[in-house]
Amino acid sequence: MKTQQFAGPIGLPLLGVLLLGACATTDQNGSQKIGNVPEAIVELADPSQNLATARLREEDGCYWYEHNGPVEKTLLPLRTAGGNPICVAR
Repeated sequence: MKTQQFAGPIGLPLLGVLLLGACATTDQNGSQKIGNVPEAIVELADPSQNLATARLREEDGCYWYEHNGPVEKTLLPLRTAGGNPICVAR
């Protein structure tokens, strides 16, 4: 029986798209609002943080952002310039 190779001008790019699509993350509700933070939060946040990845986590009511370290991505609490975490009042 002869087997076909999954290569060629369409096969490898298609495989790449499928693999990269598996990297998307969602919250418990199936949606993700990353980088969509209010202007007041942007003004409070220390500018050294990646606000493009900032999001509000409903579990704790605080804003978090993705820090890209040398080995992995880590969610860290979004903080003010003074070091305080930024959370919504409950």
